[in-house]
Amino acid sequence: MIHLILLHNVNSINYNNIMRQFRPVPIVSNKGVLWCKRKKGYVSFVLHAHLPFIHHPESDDYLEESWLYEAISETYIPLLTNFQKLVDEGVDFRITMSMTPPLLSMLDNKLLQRKYIKYLKRLIELSEKEIKRTAGDERLNKLSHYYFDRYSNDLHLFKDVYNCNLIDAFKHFQDVGVLEIITCGATHGYFPILYVNEKTVKAQIAVGVQTYERYFGKKPRGIWLPECGYVPEADKYLKEFGIDYIITESHGILYADPTPIYGTFAPIVSPKGVIAFGRDIESSQQVWSSIDGYPGDFNYREFYRDIGYEADYDYIKPYIAHNGVRVHTGIKYYRITGKTDFKDYYNIQWAKDSAERQAGHFLDSRTNQINNLSQYMDTPPIILCPYDAELYGHWWYEGP
Repeated sequence: MIHLILLHNVNSINYNNIMRQFRPVPIVSNKGVLWCKRKKGYVSFVLHAHLPFIHHPESDDYLEESWLYEAISETYIPLLTNFQKLVDEGVDFRITMSMTPPLLSMLDNKLLQRKYIKYLKRLIELSEKEIKRTAGDERLNKLSHYYFDRYSNDLHLFKDVYNCNLIDAFKHFQDVGVLEIITCGATHGYFPILYVNEKTVKAQIAVGVQTYERYFGKKPRGIWLPECGYVPEADKYLKEFGIDYIITESHGILYADPTPIYGTFAPIVSPKGVIAFGRDIESSQQVWSSIDGYPGDFNYREFYRDIGYEADYDYIKPYIAHNGVRVHTGIKYYRITGKTDFKDYYNIQWAKDSAERQAGHFLDSRTNQINNLSQYMDTPPIILCPYDAELYGHWWYEGP
């Protein structure tokens, strides 16, 4: 069986010493809670929360700012809700999550917080109108009520529970020991390109660490390298600013010199002592691919069918861009259905059933992967599963 690895516990360059520190924790599957009696291998989930910095105080309705509002409603609040649910159910889970300086700066911005509340109130108003408009269609009307309830709950959570401060909400789970928050480069700049000027990369790391300290009161132990891009010359600066480990792309491990004998299934150590963990290819394909992966399930919500593009223009105009351009509103009534132009209505229960079934499949796949690898390795393998946080909830609505 598998149990989770919490990356922030890594503090030794010796692999056996690294793995010896981890205590068994449960994995929830469709068969219940599984415990490890013997450490056969490890699975680590790492989410990367990032959005480019966009803030236009001169405008009440700037299109690109809606990216933040969508991510809050579809990704960040659902993640927080599920973290709390796991804690309430007594599930001893572990997860690692990077929060980039641009994202932290936007989440901390008071004006953007007020704009998000205005954004939610507008969607609540629209969903109320949709309840009336769809009164003659039972299936659509049920979905209209669903969106009204969801956006109303988002408003309640954001204002009354989180006090408009999602950073502190995430920090709470770090403080209780179930979430490890790590940092990223200052502007999410790609290190291999930025290294034409060595001081630029140093500044990216320095500001990433300083921003983290400002919001979380301590130094980060890990960093998600922007776009997972590693350059050997950055090693000394990572060490200088107290970074113990990095998250990098699979080929950053596979093409290391000397070639690691266990590929991405064991961490490697840089000349300066920074530990590198590489993305697992198989588990990434299962989640990322819209064709072969879980997000392409025909029962899941269709991202591209939104009433912002399909409703009567005069009706929807108050709820799209101020310049009249049609945009996504977040109210979507259809499921993927299949590779066809015909789309059936979204069925919430069917989507939940698919998500539960695929969660079991993911767990079984990692178990088989660990069982196979452990036959050929003299140390417990680790499967690193890093994903963009916004995949969960935004692109893959059922992901959280």
